[in-house]
Amino acid sequence: MDGSCKPVEGASKKATDAPFYLAQGDECALFEAASANNLPMLLKGPTGCGKTRFVSHMAARLNRPLYTVACHDDLSAADLIGRYLLKGGETVWVDGPLTRAVREGAICYLDEVVEARKDVTVVLHPLTDDRRILPIDRTGEELEAAPGFMLVASYNPGYQNILKTLKPSTRQRFVAAEFDFPPPDLETDIVARESGLDSARVRSLVRLAVKLRALKGQDLEEGVSTRLIVYAATLIAQGMPVERAVEAAMIEPLTDDADIKRGLLDLVVAIFG
Repeated sequence: MDGSCKPVEGASKKATDAPFYLAQGDECALFEAASANNLPMLLKGPTGCGKTRFVSHMAARLNRPLYTVACHDDLSAADLIGRYLLKGGETVWVDGPLTRAVREGAICYLDEVVEARKDVTVVLHPLTDDRRILPIDRTGEELEAAPGFMLVASYNPGYQNILKTLKPSTRQRFVAAEFDFPPPDLETDIVARESGLDSARVRSLVRLAVKLRALKGQDLEEGVSTRLIVYAATLIAQGMPVERAVEAAMIEPLTDDADIKRGLLDLVVAIFG
């Protein structure tokens, strides 16, 4: 296996023009199998390792509409399902992104689902078993998912605590896939492709990222993401000095502690000279 997601046989131009994604294993085949069999999918992995890009890639690859919801502390079930709004002097019902996906047979992606309020998971349960229904209490509807509807959710297990976690009764409703940062050679290829920077210089950025990730749980709360390496490489490709690009894209986003930043910058000097 070469790590790439091959286009589906007979795919349209839209599918073959899917957002770039370089697979680490069989995640593309797993997603396709889950989609074909109406199974919801849970993606687990650190921030910035490619989960969202993967879903965008697969939605385009399968020629399916995609509704992406960035979950947060105030996100409620009503935000997903919909609500009555005042329009032109009339009160009208407006579907939320989850309801639109259910009606249209689209993919609904809930990014960092554990950040949402607890009532969200209650809404998801009847959609993630053989019923595949969405009860809408405000309108009295019991909406059956259209063919093709797929629920995908993601979260970062590294951020879990006693207050923010998925209950086993929720996790066990999904097919799950573990994501992580790519191996250095693969990550170098991804960053070079995304940024336009030559592989030789990208390789040093990836080497730095690996060292920074080793500090997770010690000086750093989280390791540097592939996304941040792309940012740094993009700045360098545009002519910014390496140390300044790395500071702006790979050091400053990780910590506000002045002493830790000085230590990390010393590591940058050690790698880049």
